[in-house]
Amino acid sequence: MIVGIPKGLLYYKYHPFLITFFKELGAEVITSEDTNKDILDLGVKYCVDEACLPIKIFHGHVVSIKDKCDLMVIPRIMQLNKNEFICPKFCGLPEMVLNSIDNMPPTITDPIYAISKNTLYRWAKTTGTRVTHDTFKIKHAYKKAYESLINHQTGINDKLNNMKIALVGHPYNIYDNYINMNLVSKLNKLGVAVETMEFTQDFLINLEINNLYKKPFWTFARENYGFAVNAATEKRVDGIIYISSFNCGIDSVIIELIKDRIGSFPFLTLKVDEHTGEAGIETRVEAFTDMLERRIQNESNIPTHG
Repeated sequence: MIVGIPKGLLYYKYHPFLITFFKELGAEVITSEDTNKDILDLGVKYCVDEACLPIKIFHGHVVSIKDKCDLMVIPRIMQLNKNEFICPKFCGLPEMVLNSIDNMPPTITDPIYAISKNTLYRWAKTTGTRVTHDTFKIKHAYKKAYESLINHQTGINDKLNNMKIALVGHPYNIYDNYINMNLVSKLNKLGVAVETMEFTQDFLINLEINNLYKKPFWTFARENYGFAVNAATEKRVDGIIYISSFNCGIDSVIIELIKDRIGSFPFLTLKVDEHTGEAGIETRVEAFTDMLERRIQNESNIPTHG
């Protein structure tokens, strides 16, 4: 059996678990290519216009491998932490894909509650039967997959250079180099180091959240707000770049909350969709880093909001 895994959305954080799990069950695993123009064009063709760029790209990844596999995995991720949910589009992702794309192979759409090892195992126990009915094999595959997930390191924390920015946003916007147009590489070439959320301890993120009148309902909102505010208030970075998908309702709220909390601290928002041009991104990033450099040299408090 060939299992297809689209290389989009939270694939960048959790692919070791999915790939290891199905391989240990005895299936052959294929993934789509890294995001490219062809995949984007397929996504735009098959996805509804109102969806954000990462959702459209996910559709493109699905189309690119749907005829090459016997079983497709479309994760319906519901929860990553207790009392929190993630973007509602994840909850309905399988329906979006299956209603937009014809001739789909059998598809795994079971909900994933990854709030603990036991709740995640429930998904594995149900899903594993699509490949084998050997319960011992499923349990063993889950154990190996969970270990690979725990040992998988993500995040960026450059130690070089004399200027540093906090790169904030949903994981797929940060780690899909096609979506962000190789933003990290562009910053490094400008002599700017990058830090991402994974290197801020969760209790520090939650400390910042406690200053809000209400805890955010969404996991990405809590993480992005807590990380950005902590990085600014602790002055670990010289500025913040928030990369956001056009049409993202969660980001539209959190970006304003961050700006309100950090005041005049340098902050640049980069909105991306299928029409975003690389030249425009480069110009804004170069201008922002130039302002940061002048701000550091002059030791002033002049705001550099972008």
